[in-house]
Amino acid sequence: MRDSYREQLDAVVADLVEMSQMICAAVRHATAALLHADFQLAEQVISEDARIDDAHADIEMRCFDLLALQAPVAGELRTVVAALRMVTEMGRMGDLAAHVAKIARMRYPEKALPRSLEGNFTRMAEVAEEMVERAGKTLRTRNVALARELAEIDEEMDDLRRSQFRILLDGSWPYGVEAAVDVALLGRYYERIADHAVSMGRRLIYVVTGEIGNVDTWTQA
Repeated sequence: MRDSYREQLDAVVADLVEMSQMICAAVRHATAALLHADFQLAEQVISEDARIDDAHADIEMRCFDLLALQAPVAGELRTVVAALRMVTEMGRMGDLAAHVAKIARMRYPEKALPRSLEGNFTRMAEVAEEMVERAGKTLRTRNVALARELAEIDEEMDDLRRSQFRILLDGSWPYGVEAAVDVALLGRYYERIADHAVSMGRRLIYVVTGEIGNVDTWTQA
């Protein structure tokens, strides 16, 4: 019975890793749709979000079943609880990627981003995708050092976000209110994807070491 339970728990973790790969693809494709005003790719990201939602619901239900039927303790309990929180983090990441795609679709056939900010958002998307990929890798390897690095990488995301604000608040902004709103929202979406990746890293540290930290601040939805 316990062997079967451990197999179920390992399967949950493996599916979380697979879900992180789905989100990496969603972020990458949403960014391509944004930068190139690709309507079809934006539609694809939005429709694929339903698959991420389905994966979220499936993993969540399996975690509840493990809690109800197996009464896990110690490290196994930490893993199940962390998995429940991580799958929620990833569900939100999928939603945020879909939000990026929706703005790209809404502004089609025009681009939602001013040309002067394309480089900033390209890098922001690269950082976000790297962080989601690393979060998945921390799950697969249980590498605490790698998990801790996520917070360091997030500093670049914060710098990119501050750079956007400096441009938006410059009195010479020439693109109008609509473009300013799009930039502010899009920057927020990428920033939140990175924040959720950092939260996943902290939860992995909790699973491996038992270090709780300030759990209430791990996710600000």
